[in-house]
Amino acid sequence: MTGTDAANSAGGEASAALPTMFDVARLAGVSHMTVSRVVNDRPGVAEATRARVEAAIAQLRYHPSSSARIMAGSRSGALGLILAGRPDFGPSSAALGFTEAALEAGYTVSQVSMREVGETTLADAVRRLEQQRAEAIVLISGERAGVEMLRHLRPRVPVVAVASADEPGVHRVSLDQYAGAVLAVEHLVALGHREIRHIAGPDDSMDAAERRRAWADTLRAHGLEPRDPLVGDWTSASGAAAGRVLARDAAATAVFAGNDQMALGLLHAYRSAGVRVPEDVSVVGFDDVPEAAYFTPPLTTMRQDFDTLGRDVLATVLDGLRDESTSRSVPAERTRRVPVLVERDSTAVSAGR
Repeated sequence: MTGTDAANSAGGEASAALPTMFDVARLAGVSHMTVSRVVNDRPGVAEATRARVEAAIAQLRYHPSSSARIMAGSRSGALGLILAGRPDFGPSSAALGFTEAALEAGYTVSQVSMREVGETTLADAVRRLEQQRAEAIVLISGERAGVEMLRHLRPRVPVVAVASADEPGVHRVSLDQYAGAVLAVEHLVALGHREIRHIAGPDDSMDAAERRRAWADTLRAHGLEPRDPLVGDWTSASGAAAGRVLARDAAATAVFAGNDQMALGLLHAYRSAGVRVPEDVSVVGFDDVPEAAYFTPPLTTMRQDFDTLGRDVLATVLDGLRDESTSRSVPAERTRRVPVLVERDSTAVSAGR
């Protein structure tokens, strides 16, 4: 392993000390592919641009490793996918959508999965995919820590993250969790509900944070004061635990659950406590899992288009592989697609408790 390879596989000070091709690209104001052409003495680079890149190389004292030269010298037709964190419906569906889109486009996909997001395991995954000559890497992780770690690792290939929160230096693609949650709460408000509770996802989840923020903002926009949300872990069991608490909340006439699985647990707890849905309390979920239409009652929820998300991720990856494109921002439509409200039988006009 060369010094540059070691620096990119570790998250410590060695990584910060040795410059990468992306550091040169940022300093010169060009894409990493342009830097690659200059380093490998290839045609197609304007003299002024070549001079700017060479000046940046000299200033940073950048020395490309032999493996970086090999990777830059040919196309492998392979993409890397890192699926990090809990195996929840959203991240798993996003991974499937991306993989299908990549295969349709003629790429192979190598996937590395990890249940716990750690800097060492993430660095190992990046290094493994680079050694397999992945032309780009996609990270799908609902946890903010994974995206933050990725930025510090500075891989040698373009990286795209599926993330609902901004992270400086990382291209991201997402569905608009905030706007989707606003629609969910607005649906309940339009039905006359004024005491709308929330079961939030885990504190380390970017999606959960966006949905929780939208719930609170929407209530305040209507002159309503949000109560402290109950916090679950995306599982039905945590939704049931929250439901046992909410069943004693006589003022609540509606609940926005952070995902469908927690909504399922909530429905079970309400049924056990003799609380009727939607006659006593309306319930809205998020995701539209395949089983949502068969809950008792069928669940009103927010449908996320993971197939389109997968194609948006692939389009952003391909942008990053084209010359000069890594310096451009991701098109707005790839971060602003809004989930769609699917109305079923779990919501109704408020009749009070």
